[in-house]
Amino acid sequence: MKFKINSTFRKARAGILYTKYGKIETPVFMPVGTLGTVKGISKEILKKYNFELILANTYHLMLRPGMEVINKFGSLNKFMSWNKSILTDSGGFQIMSLGKNVKVDDEGVTFRSHLDGSLVRLNAEKSIEVQKCLDSTITMTFDECVPYPFSYSDTEISLKRSSKWTKRSLNAYKKKSGYGIFSIVQGGMYKELRKKSIEDLSSLDFDGYAIGGLAVGEGLKLMSSITDYCTSNLPTEKPRYLMGVGYPSDILEAVKNGVDMFDCVLPTRSGRTGLAFTTDGMIKIKNAKYSKDNSPLDNNCSCEICLNYSRAYLHHLVKSSEILGSVFLTQHNLFYYKKIMKSIREAIINGNLDNLKL
Repeated sequence: MKFKINSTFRKARAGILYTKYGKIETPVFMPVGTLGTVKGISKEILKKYNFELILANTYHLMLRPGMEVINKFGSLNKFMSWNKSILTDSGGFQIMSLGKNVKVDDEGVTFRSHLDGSLVRLNAEKSIEVQKCLDSTITMTFDECVPYPFSYSDTEISLKRSSKWTKRSLNAYKKKSGYGIFSIVQGGMYKELRKKSIEDLSSLDFDGYAIGGLAVGEGLKLMSSITDYCTSNLPTEKPRYLMGVGYPSDILEAVKNGVDMFDCVLPTRSGRTGLAFTTDGMIKIKNAKYSKDNSPLDNNCSCEICLNYSRAYLHHLVKSSEILGSVFLTQHNLFYYKKIMKSIREAIINGNLDNLKL
């Protein structure tokens, strides 16, 4: 895996990430396909909208369909018939979100499956083994994500554990051409701990760096401050990935702080709950004022939903709990996100990022 920065505007970068499957223009947004599918969206739509990279999740895929099934097909790409890049989250965040049902020790975590209650053990080596089975284009190291708020001392203990898991993940990973492994910067909301994490990770042979432990309730100002601090100290020649972010305005702010990669459930989850992103702000299509509205979701959008369907029809679909309503809104939202990423990239290249309004 290679990364080339083609243009910069202050801290913002426009580049290309080269993988086994081809070129990925950055800044890039990854639709979330936790279970090997971006909810409600076919691969044909993803390709039509030129998404080159999606995210899937180690924890969920390990439990269902399980590695025996994936092994039979040879890779997650073949299983889901997707011939482009996949980044897999290591599963650490999902496990930690289970709260009291998780037991953490220095070797790994023990938890009960949310599917059948069976006892499951996951550690750095197992996470890498699962991601190898999935044939992940970009593998993430196994880490511990702390909640917010969290004390300095407890965050420091967690960071030491994550550091050990990261090194074990790297030792278990076998590098090959066109693939990569990213480490995850942790340290909570404490810049001193973030610095320790970055110094530790920068000395190791990683293909990129993720910034984890943000977008957990700390607020935009603190998130932006920590992100800016991390990118100011991370190696400039490697891609930076801000995990779980976010709203278009959050993405723009992070790009200005030097972030290259993003993922978030917002465009898909919002679509499933009747919300649409537009150039005039968020629309809640269930609202009665749209019941007779003959205009498209967004007059400035050229997606096939906006070109063919009225707000009134979409209002009817969503109010009637028709699946197609969720599909259409999700499709539009993904198109919108793809469009804003293109606008951000072009603004960096043209040197007018300060003038870009989303």
